[in-house]
Amino acid sequence: MSAKRKTASGTARRTRSTSARRRPASKRRWSANVTEHSDAMDLESRVFTRGSPQSIARSLKRSANRSKRRKGTPYQSAMSMLNFYINRAGRNLPASQKQRLQKAKAELRKEFGRA
Repeated sequence: MSAKRKTASGTARRTRSTSARRRPASKRRWSANVTEHSDAMDLESRVFTRGSPQSIARSLKRSANRSKRRKGTPYQSAMSMLNFYINRAGRNLPASQKQRLQKAKAELRKEFGRA
């Protein structure tokens, strides 16, 4: 539902109704819902906040191998969860933590013999 409105310069501009601009709360928080209810895999608590890339990679590998809630291979699930966390954190992720998580990807490849 769009309406036309004249701007200061006199040209017509399309606007959306207020209800079309706002998304319901359930749509805005989909990543939290995915984290809690998906069949991806069960993770150890606060795994992505650990200090070293090696410990993050080892924890993800352990979780992927133990989990019964995954559809792909353990490697796919572990890498997918790491990428999911990096992508969803976006700009809010400090540069130092993002660098640590990127190094954890390389460590994860080594852990699974894919380096």
